[in-house]
Amino acid sequence: MAFPSSSDLVGQVRQLFVYPVKSCAGVALAESVLTPTGLAGDREYMVVDARGDFLSQRTHPRMALIRPQIDGTGLVLHAPGHAPLPVSGETAGAPMPVRVWGDTVLGLHMGAAAARWFSAFLGETCTLVRFDPSVRRLSSLRWTGGRAAPNLFSDGYPLLVVTESAQQALNQRLQQAGHAPVGVERFRPNLVVGGWEAHDEDRVAELHIAAEGGAATLALVKPCARCPIPDIDPATAESHPAVGQTLRGYRADARLDGAITFGMNAIVTAGAGLRLRVGQPVAADLDFG
Repeated sequence: MAFPSSSDLVGQVRQLFVYPVKSCAGVALAESVLTPTGLAGDREYMVVDARGDFLSQRTHPRMALIRPQIDGTGLVLHAPGHAPLPVSGETAGAPMPVRVWGDTVLGLHMGAAAARWFSAFLGETCTLVRFDPSVRRLSSLRWTGGRAAPNLFSDGYPLLVVTESAQQALNQRLQQAGHAPVGVERFRPNLVVGGWEAHDEDRVAELHIAAEGGAATLALVKPCARCPIPDIDPATAESHPAVGQTLRGYRADARLDGAITFGMNAIVTAGAGLRLRVGQPVAADLDFG
């Protein structure tokens, strides 16, 4: 399936990523099923402290070193100095209230072994939970235009879309300032689009993907405001200010009162159940309204 050449923007799915455990390392995929909550398995698990509040790289940069491996039965988590931790959703236990930003939802306790593993690696008492499928957590209706968009443990939207050229433009600025280039994984996208100009994702309302079996449509609803996580080197968990400082020079976004943005949060409006693959055509029309 291909889109007509009359579309303002035509490109390709360049990369797909999921983040099975919120704020831990991502997994690059060749293909993934699109669901109403984003790519299958994305942010299905979350680490919470003794109060039930979520943990992230913002306060625990070592989470970047926890690397999920997807196998046929679930996940295997790897971290330096620790034995691999198998995680299976089938073993989820009793529900417990957990908090992710302003939302309190139910998470399913993943057991004492997982709690000990994360507590030992992160240096404080914490627990791994799985999103309770009986819960409905929605994106902000203000930004979705009243459309109900369910999420798991994402910050607030099912998907994050970034253009490959936006990363390349940032790297040009970094190198001109004497800094090393960075990978797109610092921005934790789900979908990386190739063939568009830098930050074209800012200027479209809908993105269409020629998926296997039909067309999927994502509505790009809110710019993604950036916290310090892009400054964290995912290979070392060390933070350096170059990325954030560089972005502040050209990515202040009036739509969010001058916040620094990079990428667009998206919701699924058509095509849930379709399989997305790297290389599939992507098209959109520019929207300056």
